Amino acid sequence: MRLMKTPIVSRLLVSSPHEPAQEVFEPIVEGDGFLLERIVSVGHVTSPGNWYDQDRDEWVLLLSGGARLRFENMPEPVELTPGDALLIPAHCRHRVDWTRPDCETVWLALHFQAAAASATDLS
Repeated sequence: MRLMKTPIVSRLLVSSPHEPAQEVFEPIVEGDGFLLERIVSVGHVTSPGNWYDQDRDEWVLLLSGGARLRFENMPEPVELTPGDALLIPAHCRHRVDWTRPDCETVWLALHFQAAAASATDLS
């Protein structure tokens, strides 16, 4: 494991200089069994018919913008506004149905391998 010698500053809410044609995925820090990344979406959605089916748990925090996620095992989509956090268990098939087209939707996503994760409902 690499030892940090100096601090690293990440500006999570700094706008991109241009509207990206694709979602932007920026790794912030990665270690054994986890990845913390910043994701920027502007009107991006999951391609029709496709579902994310990830091997690791994912915790997301919506920092700005807005999003709507659909889960295969839930009849209604989940709406996210700034400050909302969501824990998506591994292999819980989901897709992004909508992100705000008029501004950046910025996500902070933590992908991790949980031995026996337990979630606390903070709503």
